Amino acid sequence: MRILALDSSGLVASVAVVEGGVLEAQTIAEYTVNYKKTHSQTLLPMLDEVARMTELDLNSMDAIAVAAGPGSFTGLRIGSATAKGLGLALDKPLIHIPTLEGLAYNLCGTDHIVCPIMDARRGQVYAGIYEFDNDRLIVLEDQMAVGIEELGQRLHSYDRKVVFLGDGVPVFKEALIERIMAGREIAFAPAHLNRQRAAAVGALAIRYYREGKMETAAEHQPDYLRVSQAERERKERLDHD
Repeated sequence: MRILALDSSGLVASVAVVEGGVLEAQTIAEYTVNYKKTHSQTLLPMLDEVARMTELDLNSMDAIAVAAGPGSFTGLRIGSATAKGLGLALDKPLIHIPTLEGLAYNLCGTDHIVCPIMDARRGQVYAGIYEFDNDRLIVLEDQMAVGIEELGQRLHSYDRKVVFLGDGVPVFKEALIERIMAGREIAFAPAHLNRQRAAAVGALAIRYYREGKMETAAEHQPDYLRVSQAERERKERLDHD
């Protein structure tokens, strides 16, 4: 089984091909960029390069996996449009991976509570709370848009070490250490595991594929969780008129 995985939900753009064997899965190729370029500039060229370097026939893919949100509105639209286009062109199913589940899967197998956080601005984060049973991801609290203080209160109900990762960490790390999670045992994922990676999306997608969790390209829609900033500003202008 081969999965083409895409993640453009945040600042990172990532493309991977993951293969699932009888005994284990392996990453055939992964191309990840965390730099000041738009995903519209990077995602398709990255896919072309992965296909060229691995002599990949896209028709050999069994499914297309995409990090489907929450995250950057523009990034989600680019990733979803790319996945839908490939799914339609190749007649392949899509596997809808919640962004925060994909992020959490970077730490697959840990004994600790995993809490990915993405900066959602205005003192809020996109977050979820997870644990693992060996390599099986267990959702303790599904992904949500939540104030960082409320997230801390939720985490205090779990009497276990918490590991944070995601682009919300540099924004809230000091507050987490000094105030929100003070007195609790916490840690932060290392540099090679603390952002979105398409290989993690692909590895999780293999589990979902085997469980029959697929959709057609026409059915796929991103999970925004809340309206975009542009939509909020438009509503505020209309309310003031």
